[in-house]
Amino acid sequence: MAIWWEVVLLIILILWLILHFLKQLWESRLYPPGPLRLPFIGNLWWFGFKFSADTLAKLAKQYGNIFTIWIGHIPMVILSGFQTVKEGPIKQSEAFAERPLTPFLKAALKERGILLSNGHTWKQQRRFGQVTMRRLGLGKKGLEHQIEEVAQELVQIFAQAKGQPLDPMLPITNSACNVICTLAFGHRFSLEDKEFLKLTEALESSLNFAGTFFHVLYEIFPFVMKHLPGPHQKALLSIETVLSFGKKEVERHKEHHSLHEPRDFIDFYLLQMEKNKDVPDSTFDDENLSQAIFDLFLAGTDTTSGTLQWALLLMASHPDIQDKVRKEIEDVFGSSQIIHYQDRKKLPYTTAVIHEVMRSKYVFLFGAPRQTTEDVNMLGYFIPKGTLVIPDLRSVLLDPKEWETPDEFNPHHFLDKDGHFVEKEAFLPFGAGLRACVGEQLAWIEIFIFFTSLLRSFTFRPPEGVKELNQEPVVGLTTHPHPYKLCAIPTSDP
Repeated sequence: MAIWWEVVLLIILILWLILHFLKQLWESRLYPPGPLRLPFIGNLWWFGFKFSADTLAKLAKQYGNIFTIWIGHIPMVILSGFQTVKEGPIKQSEAFAERPLTPFLKAALKERGILLSNGHTWKQQRRFGQVTMRRLGLGKKGLEHQIEEVAQELVQIFAQAKGQPLDPMLPITNSACNVICTLAFGHRFSLEDKEFLKLTEALESSLNFAGTFFHVLYEIFPFVMKHLPGPHQKALLSIETVLSFGKKEVERHKEHHSLHEPRDFIDFYLLQMEKNKDVPDSTFDDENLSQAIFDLFLAGTDTTSGTLQWALLLMASHPDIQDKVRKEIEDVFGSSQIIHYQDRKKLPYTTAVIHEVMRSKYVFLFGAPRQTTEDVNMLGYFIPKGTLVIPDLRSVLLDPKEWETPDEFNPHHFLDKDGHFVEKEAFLPFGAGLRACVGEQLAWIEIFIFFTSLLRSFTFRPPEGVKELNQEPVVGLTTHPHPYKLCAIPTSDP
């Protein structure tokens, strides 16, 4: 009798799985094509539960420039190639204006701040962010001067190695983080400060968790995962550490406020809170302020650091290009004149090299996810309202229809036949449309000043005995180089 019941239960289970699978196939018909979706795991089987830098490119070759992959029960529509992204988030910007509210993001960030909020909150916070960035003097003397000071501190750290092999990752990351501290808090930290080191470690831990196996599990089974120990709990704790760091700075600003003469992001935000204290639908409060500070660190530290790490690796790997950059800087500015961001127009080759670093070694695995605010019809496909959409900016920056040698590091992608710098429509490392990066201008100033300061001070070479530096990326939410060392030879040396 017991065996008979076991057989019946097994048959019922099999029938349920079949019905569940057929239901999934019926639901999938609403979305663009993609790999076969399996129960519970979706398409995770296709890429072995792990993305690589070329995963989406392989799928685009098989299924076209608009396709769907399923992370468990969550559909993700991928837009691949420049023309596809142009037809979506650029031309139909309003329809792709939301961020998806996945279970982990809800648990970690509570739908606040600038980057990951939606609706009224997002509109108020983003508008404030844009205005405040301008007020803080991006492109003018104030903040740019402080970035120059951080860049010179980084030059001194490199100089201390006296041409011996060094790992540039930590000093570059700490310097990029200190620029955000200047923007948000109005002051920098000593690179040995224990609280500052805790902040950088927490940021790294938060970013390293994104896209991992446990992150995927949390998104698929949030009701189970939130009660279990594991890396997801460490990531949530790391995010809270960064938020707490910001909250402490906010309290210090409240104690010694200078609302009559705001000097940094927190000052401007507290002033905005005061102005809106009687506005019923105001979203300016302590929680959104803490989240906005986290957003500044999230968007402005790892991305800038990764770009500069790639830049130095590529310079050491392409000494001919490195020599041309240094010669252009020397010909225009000599050895002593300070280079400002506005001087980039005098350095077309250097500017082209920086653009090409960002194109060929894009620091994100793909573009920041969007969510459709309405049903969308584009290029013959239907995308339902509320769908998670990934504009694959990596595919845009490597699109063979837009770039002559997409898989090569080639600064001439941004130069005309006379050596003048030229803008390219398909150059979209900061995104496009309504959700383009608020901090784009800050990133440009920072990368330009850091890069030119380092290149005029040092010649970068691989360590003795190293024939080739590894250019394959380490894949997470961002794509960094594998750990490497190089020799920074002072340019004054023979």
